[in-house]
Amino acid sequence: MSTKTLHIPTADGRADAFAAFPDAGGRSPGVLMYPGGFGVRPVLRQMASELAEHGYYVLIPNIFHRHGADPVIKIPEYIGNEARPTIVAQIMPMIEAHTAERTLSDADDYLGFLATRPEVSAGPVAVVGYCIGGLMAVRTAAAHPDRVAAVAGFHAPVGADGLGVLAELTAPLHFGHAEEDMTHEALGELNETLDATGVSYTSEIYPGTLHGFTMSDTDAFNPAGLRRHWERLLPLLGNALPTG
Repeated sequence: MSTKTLHIPTADGRADAFAAFPDAGGRSPGVLMYPGGFGVRPVLRQMASELAEHGYYVLIPNIFHRHGADPVIKIPEYIGNEARPTIVAQIMPMIEAHTAERTLSDADDYLGFLATRPEVSAGPVAVVGYCIGGLMAVRTAAAHPDRVAAVAGFHAPVGADGLGVLAELTAPLHFGHAEEDMTHEALGELNETLDATGVSYTSEIYPGTLHGFTMSDTDAFNPAGLRRHWERLLPLLGNALPTG
């Protein structure tokens, strides 16, 4: 497995990015992985590398590249209750500035970049996102039905803010919701919207989980939730983008 730091040309300057991919040569299906608001940090690189070991080329862009190269803000090795308020206060203005229009502009460039990589198979890719990156993944998939073969979001705000976009989805998808983030009533409403699209999907609350449960460098980490994340994500990708 190989890794690289790359720079993606965008309409608003270069976006730095991390890529992980099999080192056996040849081409692999592409996966665009959107990080959460805490950015591209070791735990995300580890997850991308783990996914690459299953035969995928995984690209994680710095979604806040307009504010500087990653790390845009200093992130401690472990994010607990004491550190979280300060970090959130720093990233919220960047999240608020990252409009849907910016997401779609960047998505065009990220997908175009993947299409040029000699290590990436021709054809559609998958899009995966965590936290706010999950909403970016949904918007990307909705805007590019011909280029996205599968989409997944984990502890992502795909409820009220994302319902309109969900109606435009065509790719198979999985949503893994934190129990802290989603009531069963809200889940029912969300899944009714997905039912109406006719897409193949799973959308479920992961029991006993907090927002951010996949991230092992935070106090929200839930090992069982992370395992379930892989148990749902790998078959989704395998069905849409087989690596063998």
